[in-house]
Amino acid sequence: MNHRTLQTIVANLVIATTFGTGLSRAAPADDMARIAEIRRGSETARGGFQNEKDVCAAFNQWPADAEAREWLAIMHSGVDDIQTVTASIPRGAKAKTDVEVLVTTATGENRYGISIKLVSTQGGFNQIDKRWLDTYATMWDMPADVKEALARFVGQTPPTTPSRNPDRMFLTELPPETQAKVVDFFTRHRDRIISDLFAGDGDHAAGWFLVTARSHEDGDTTPASQQSVLVSTKEAAAFFGHGDVAITPAGSLRIGRITMQRKGGDNGRTSAQMLQFKIDPTDLFARKESGSLEPVSRQVAEPPPNSTERGDGTGE
Repeated sequence: MNHRTLQTIVANLVIATTFGTGLSRAAPADDMARIAEIRRGSETARGGFQNEKDVCAAFNQWPADAEAREWLAIMHSGVDDIQTVTASIPRGAKAKTDVEVLVTTATGENRYGISIKLVSTQGGFNQIDKRWLDTYATMWDMPADVKEALARFVGQTPPTTPSRNPDRMFLTELPPETQAKVVDFFTRHRDRIISDLFAGDGDHAAGWFLVTARSHEDGDTTPASQQSVLVSTKEAAAFFGHGDVAITPAGSLRIGRITMQRKGGDNGRTSAQMLQFKIDPTDLFARKESGSLEPVSRQVAEPPPNSTERGDGTGE
């Protein structure tokens, strides 16, 4: 629904509320709630991309949407031969594709799977994958000793020695030889692991990685600016995965610009014991400016250390 349509609906609701046409005078609070809801939707429409539905809408309106045409030109190597574009959100099994775009030309159809990260601030870390340890162990043929080390890291197995958290151990608290085995495993299987984190596999594997960022003026809810960057998941994996595999001072694991943490939070539920991998997606804007897959010269930040669990379900 476009902004003009929303304005019309709001105006009609206001008239109806004032003159009693089509709406009940007995429930003005409900009427105003409807108006407020529509206005919030209008702000979302004006505000740019806040969720996958907004991205779908942009693709589906591509003849009139300059940004969608830019994305199509990148994915499809141009737009001159495009006849129709249909974007949708895949349903069902866990997949890396958040939005699937079907492009029809005179010679056939092309499907593009896009993994999307929507951020509002630089330095805001974003989860790219989260699963149970057993799932990762099966996916990556994890040796028993590495799996056991990570079971202590996430808290599935209680600490065997004193730890700064009685429910789990940080990687820095494991024996040096165990730490070395964890680092060695992720170093040897780096390419496969990073590909799974960014692209996935199967019918809904993602071939493209889109980041959209919105900035606001202080005290203003309307975005002052918006920018986006679209790269292939292969490029994203090369960029974020570039660098050493190492255990961080906070006791987590870093693979280039990717940080592996225990999920934490969730008010102490067992889901807090899941593993998650996080990045700062806005790093790609510096990569876009540099025009290179090599990391730009800037300090790599780290998500908040795992020493403090939060109760809001957003991790540690």
